[in-house]
Amino acid sequence: MSLDAHLATLEQRHSALDDEIATAHTKPAITDGEMRELKRRKLQLKDEIERLRASRD
Repeated sequence: MSLDAHLATLEQRHSALDDEIATAHTKPAITDGEMRELKRRKLQLKDEIERLRASRD
């Protein structure tokens, strides 16, 4: 998989997590731990995207 394709996939996953977090805010059934986990995964993706972009330049 090329770097650009990998970045695009990560960006799609990041966006999907962003949508999932926004939806989770409207659901009272989600726990604080579950919300933390979603945000942690989103941050990990963001960090990986930034790292790959920096290595590409």
